[in-house]
Amino acid sequence: MPFQAWAVNHALDTDTHTVQLALSTEPPNLNSLTSTDSVSFFVLLHTQEGLLSYGDNDTLVGGVAESWQMDGTQVSFTLRDNARWSDGKPVTAQDFLFAWRTALDRATASNYAFILYPIKNAEKVHRGELPPTALGVYADDDRHLRIELEQPTAYFLSLTTFATYYPLREDFYRKQQGRYAADADKLLYNGAFILSQWTHGASLVMEKNPQYWNAANTKLNSIRIPHITNDANTLFNLFQSSEIAFTELSRETLPQALQQRLYIQSFLNGMLNYMEFNFREESPLRNHALREAISLVIDRQSLVNKVIAAPGTRPTAHFFPAWLPGLAPTANAIPAPDIGRAITALHTAEKELGMQVPPLTLLIYDTPSAVRQAEYLQRVLQQTLGIQLIIDKQIFKQKLAKLNSGDFDLALSAWGPDYNDPMTFADLLVSSNANNHGRYRNEKYDNLVMQAATLPPGAARTDTFAAMQTIIQQDIAVLPLTEPGIIYVQNRQLQNVKRSRFGGDPDFRHAYIDGQHVP
Repeated sequence: MPFQAWAVNHALDTDTHTVQLALSTEPPNLNSLTSTDSVSFFVLLHTQEGLLSYGDNDTLVGGVAESWQMDGTQVSFTLRDNARWSDGKPVTAQDFLFAWRTALDRATASNYAFILYPIKNAEKVHRGELPPTALGVYADDDRHLRIELEQPTAYFLSLTTFATYYPLREDFYRKQQGRYAADADKLLYNGAFILSQWTHGASLVMEKNPQYWNAANTKLNSIRIPHITNDANTLFNLFQSSEIAFTELSRETLPQALQQRLYIQSFLNGMLNYMEFNFREESPLRNHALREAISLVIDRQSLVNKVIAAPGTRPTAHFFPAWLPGLAPTANAIPAPDIGRAITALHTAEKELGMQVPPLTLLIYDTPSAVRQAEYLQRVLQQTLGIQLIIDKQIFKQKLAKLNSGDFDLALSAWGPDYNDPMTFADLLVSSNANNHGRYRNEKYDNLVMQAATLPPGAARTDTFAAMQTIIQQDIAVLPLTEPGIIYVQNRQLQNVKRSRFGGDPDFRHAYIDGQHVP
């Protein structure tokens, strides 16, 4: 039936076990082979499943796989005999083999193809140096998947939770004739929910998947998303009027929530907010002195306290967030602005460039917080260095497109961890990584990342990440700015919503409505 027919004014329905939510933006891409953003990952978390998943305390638990074994470079998985696609057909080892080979096909244009590189020959297959059949993945039969790695990779099992590692059934994928994931009926599902309705730009509905192997423990029957907006006040008003059961708070809405004595929760999502520089041949930001001048006038403390003004967010000068395992303890010393050094660096840059610095474009997402930060940077660069900053404000999907095409000078970006290891950040600045939007390149850094991938946990690996951090700071490869914290409100009747730094967040797969709980 039409979406409007059931969009009632209640966030929760205890009779039908339905929860209503809002998304900040339309999911840009629900093709697990090519998805790169957190909104799409949220939907994929609920509708698709890989070999493994994250359970309580971010421990690895079985997904499609019921058991697994890793010994050096050999990894094997046994799939559940009751793992099914939403059309009732079994999820097989061949579905993983097809998905991974397809992700490595250059024609797929997957920005996350690199995440498969620990598999033997994956990088060479991606480069076209070897055929797809050379990939070190073997479907011994429908339920047994065997993987050969390039070298021992301690964190490999955690990679299998990520969307690029999800299975894909070849017959369905080819039947869509290039429109796979374009609409709800162009997707096949093996997760806890199916996407039953998707009105682009307006609404989504996810309904319980009766074919899911763990459907007996999926308590919600429906997750309805009748609102797509990034306006914090609108979202808070929807929560207050019981239209949605969950929303994050902003600096504008937090005082109202406090005044109303709402139950406010916090979550450190492990993300890094940073500034990207364009290192392409035609960009003035290739000049180190210019990047240095810009870095020296930014006051991270003021950015957090006066501009962002959101509880839980803290300034940082480190590319690797401190919560990551296997890092050496470091003091998060925040450098103060140094206008004198910045002006000297600017003069050096103009001499090396042979011209005055032209107006620079700053690419941002069109949220109120991003706009405030951009306007702060615009004001600071103009007042201290005389550099004109043009703000290019784009909707989420278009910002991603411009990042990928290199259509920017500077960009405010964010990166969240994909798995529980420092490599999830280290990989980002490798020269071959498509998510390295500025095309930063340093051969020594690339070699350190390759070295860290082969090392077991311990002092040598810790020292390798410290050496990477030094290169990032010396080169000003990117400019780390803040580690955001999330403040949110949740209907008290909605229980067991899991927050996780990895994959889609928040996780409603095991949530339920407590009808006895006081709202």
